[in-house]
Amino acid sequence: MAAMAGIWALGFTALLLLAPASAAHSGSEWAILTVAGVSFAGAVLTSRRPPPSARFLPAVLTGLLAAAAVTGNAAYEATEWRTLFSLLAVAVGVVAPLRAAPWLVTATAVLSATVVLVRGGSFDAALWGAALTTTLAGITAYGFRRMGQIIEELARTREQLAAAAVSAERLRFSRDLHDLLGHTLSMVVVKAEAVRRLAPRDVAAAVRHAEDIEAIGRQALTEVREAVTGYRDASLAYELDTARAALAAAGIDCEVRESGPALPREADVLLSWVVREGVTNVVRHSGARRCVITLRRDLDPVLVEVSDDGAAAETGGEVEEENGSGLRGLRERLAAAGGRLRATRLPRGFVLAAEIPRLGGDEGP
Repeated sequence: MAAMAGIWALGFTALLLLAPASAAHSGSEWAILTVAGVSFAGAVLTSRRPPPSARFLPAVLTGLLAAAAVTGNAAYEATEWRTLFSLLAVAVGVVAPLRAAPWLVTATAVLSATVVLVRGGSFDAALWGAALTTTLAGITAYGFRRMGQIIEELARTREQLAAAAVSAERLRFSRDLHDLLGHTLSMVVVKAEAVRRLAPRDVAAAVRHAEDIEAIGRQALTEVREAVTGYRDASLAYELDTARAALAAAGIDCEVRESGPALPREADVLLSWVVREGVTNVVRHSGARRCVITLRRDLDPVLVEVSDDGAAAETGGEVEEENGSGLRGLRERLAAAGGRLRATRLPRGFVLAAEIPRLGGDEGP
């Protein structure tokens, strides 16, 4: 980038100094042109990253270029010297702060027209020959500079969006993996305990539970693969059937109360996660004897509630934050869809309730 800026600066210097150089004859004229060329190239090259010890160097070099432009046009009558103001306007458009650059370019154009009028030039020459060309040169340089800055900002934004997408995907994967494996492993543990209890006295029942463990393991493998690829769509009907089986294996009576028509797909998927997490917590932590799953699809927002009669809590009331990641992940899922999650400890039991709007338009099964 610095090399390209250097080539651009030197090329532009040579182009705009070509006209006054063709009219220069004396040593003083060549000295002015040399000062102008060196000042312009130095100002452009140091404007992007000026040395820490000389941060005002680009402005100083631009001021030196302005002095050379005014001196050349005041001392010599040849119209070719007016291109020095165009060179100055380009330097101002590149060096000046972005907010001030258009105003300083305009001031440079006014300065060029004033010098032409003071030297006895016509109004048309001052307006069209000096002010207009100076303004166009400066605004063009400012426009390219602004465009370059916007391109850099877009590149940085793209990198930030890519990093945010990676973080979001990691969060999705960790949340899905927790919800999937937490529920599945709880069922495996319950089934394994049943096998251990039944093996000495009822081999056939123990074999059935062992077959259930194998089936659960295969289903878990499928779900984990789908979670990794991002294509898993949970089903509320499937989760309710799984919940009944898991609670029955744990020796917990299950009652499912449903009302209302089928839900749109997105709402169906969200509520399936709520049922999965709620039943997992009942099986793993509650020590309950009875669990009630209530699904009100005839309401808006739709309500799903998982309640149990587990061990009494030391304190009642709504739980706003949990140390585990399960409820936290559910809160994030529901909040993203405009829903709300309530986890409440009762004197005897625990209630997990979720409310979400009837999302989408396509109804699920």
